[in-house]
Parts: sequence; structure tokens; C-alpha cells
Amino acid sequence: MRSRGFYCFPPLLYHAQNKKSIGTEELAHLEIIGAILYQLTSDLTAEQIIKEGFDTYFVDHTLGVYPQAASGTPYTAAFMQSKGDPIADLVEDMAAEQKARVTYDNILNLVDDPDIIDPIRFLREREIVHFQRFGEALGMVRDGLDRKNYYAYNPAFKGR
Repeated sequence: MRSRGFYCFPPLLYHAQNKKSIGTEELAHLEIIGAILYQLTSDLTAEQIIKEGFDTYFVDHTLGVYPQAASGTPYTAAFMQSKGDPIADLVEDMAAEQKARVTYDNILNLVDDPDIIDPIRFLREREIVHFQRFGEALGMVRDGLDRKNYYAYNPAFKGR
């Protein structure tokens, strides 16, 4: 989940609603991943927890789903990015969607359980659609730039 912060930029008021719905859908993605993790861990025995190296996590969170990266880095608001520049924010959004797609690709390369593969494929497809929607919005921003704005200076800030 990345930037969700250009709702009031006039050329994109139409797309802002789409961006809000993508943000809401991203929260649903977290819920799906959490449900998968819960299903995979809910019946583990103490021996399985220790054998699989899940014991340090278990000590802190039992079998609760705690949002963190595979590296163990806990989720933090610092992961969310917003510069207030529609071009920078949309490119950031597009990159985040591609990073999520690659993560899903990596998961699909590691698992063979259809109960995991099917929802991960669905989530992967949604990341591709989000990437396309953000790309369309980026095109709208670029199309709306003043012809003198050669360097794509922040169109949301009128400044001096």
C-alpha cells in the first residue's frame, strides 16, 4: 500500500475515486493474505512451530497474523509514500503494484497447494489491473501539463 494522496488535483478528480477504491481493495488483499496465513498456521503443533523456525514469531504473536515483511520487518506507516506531486505519486504507485506482483510471482514459484495458488493468482491479477489504472492516470496528468512544463514540474503546486 503506497501513496493515496492526490484526491484534490483538479485534472484527476475522476481518477481520484478510482484510486480510493484501489486503496480499499489493497486492504482487502491484506485480509486475504491474513486468512491464508491463519489457515496455514492454525493447527500447528509446538513441535512443528519449533521445527519450521516459527518459534520466535510464536513467542511474540502466538498464531495471530501480525503484518510484517518476509524479512521480519513490521509494517509501519513509513512504508506509505506521498510527495504531493501527482507524477511522483503515480510512478510510486505503479512501482508498488509491480513489486506486489513480483512477490506474488515468487510465492507461486514456491507453493503447490491449490488453496494458496488460486487466491494468490487472483491477487496477482488485481495488481496488474491496478498498475494499468495508475498508468492511465499518469497519462492523464501528462496530457494536462502546460506545454511550457518541459520537465514535468509538480502540476499540483502553483508556487511562484
